[in-house]
Amino acid sequence: MMVIACNASTAVRAESHLVRFLNRCGTGTPQLVVGGQIVSTGGDFVSNGPFVAISYLQTGQCGFNGENCATVEMDLANPTSFADISLILPHALNVGSISFRYFVGCSGFGATCASPDCSTAFHNPDDQQAIVECGNSDVNLLIEFCV
Repeated sequence: MMVIACNASTAVRAESHLVRFLNRCGTGTPQLVVGGQIVSTGGDFVSNGPFVAISYLQTGQCGFNGENCATVEMDLANPTSFADISLILPHALNVGSISFRYFVGCSGFGATCASPDCSTAFHNPDDQQAIVECGNSDVNLLIEFCV
């Protein structure tokens, strides 16, 4: 009797997303809040799976959920991710500008808001045009302040 051993190995790549910050304001501390926890204060954050988060530049007047400040809202998940800038009350533009851009997938897609009435941000819940979608897996996000 002959026994044939077969060792099948499959490489499965796990989902991964990175959020990176660039603060050109000269003051303030980036905040990344996931599930009620601050997971980054400016350093790169890597998630080995899907996640939903908000980010803002803490300049002293921001509440924990970004109240009184502009926020970037993100839902990063394979195969489709979403991000937007929110100025829905009680949020308000607290820095010269806030911006986000996808990279490593949908590179260049994003939005910038440099005035309290910018058309690229949510001002009320019906401003669906503010959502920037990316249909690639494992996308990363760069969030910039004072671009």
